[in-house]
Amino acid sequence: MGPTGRPLREFPVPAPLTSHGPARIIALCNQKGGVGKTTTSVNVGAALAEYGRRVLAVDFDPQGALSAGLGVVPHDTPTIYDLLLGTVKDPSEAIVSTSVPGLDIIPANIDLSAAEVHLINEVARESILARVLRKVSDRYDVILIDCQPSLGLLTVNALTASHGVLIPLECEYFALRGVALLVETIEKVTDRLNPALTLDGILATMYDPRTLHSREVLERVVETFGDKVFETVIGRTVKFPDATVAARPITQFAPEHQAAKSYQQLARELVFRGAVA
Repeated sequence: MGPTGRPLREFPVPAPLTSHGPARIIALCNQKGGVGKTTTSVNVGAALAEYGRRVLAVDFDPQGALSAGLGVVPHDTPTIYDLLLGTVKDPSEAIVSTSVPGLDIIPANIDLSAAEVHLINEVARESILARVLRKVSDRYDVILIDCQPSLGLLTVNALTASHGVLIPLECEYFALRGVALLVETIEKVTDRLNPALTLDGILATMYDPRTLHSREVLERVVETFGDKVFETVIGRTVKFPDATVAARPITQFAPEHQAAKSYQQLARELVFRGAVA
């Protein structure tokens, strides 16, 4: 049996694609910080690219952790902030290639923290990101939006632009408490702004099978959300911070490590579930 209480199974390696686009947009979202949103965005993006998918990662957090994690330092280049405000009209000007073939990024920096103030009086302010991404979605198979840890206007923009939501959830009690509020926000966005939005799944992260607490939290999550919980579980390891310091995905930094294999399995599971082409 696997850690989620279901039989362990190997997901098949996805078949190569004969054409690319239009992209399915997935928001990685949780209002609690430090649960593995950015780590998952970096590594599942890299794993999908290694399976021949064209991936665009959108850094939607003013801390710019996703940009740093992929080795992109946006000083003089346009960022997602410029696209939201309309000072740069063409998203192609902000797209940066990464060290992983097939994985591109629209970076962010601290300027993004001012976006909510600037957008508050805009018409249809919740759908500005959707209009930006529409211009490049035909070039990619999947667009991953790494959201900031809040449920403010930026996160609502990400949910309005997306087809699906992936919730990374740390196997810890306080992380579990916040999920109900997040699910409520997703339901409101679905009801009022984006009827096509679906919950793609909940990803258990920082799982430590040695602790009863970790096992009990995962058990509670599976009890509550059932098949919406991914069978893939991401364990706790020091390799993730090491890979972040090296500004490389874990699949490049330590390809033989269990953490790399877990994210490759998650990429295969996303394709198997139909969340990614």
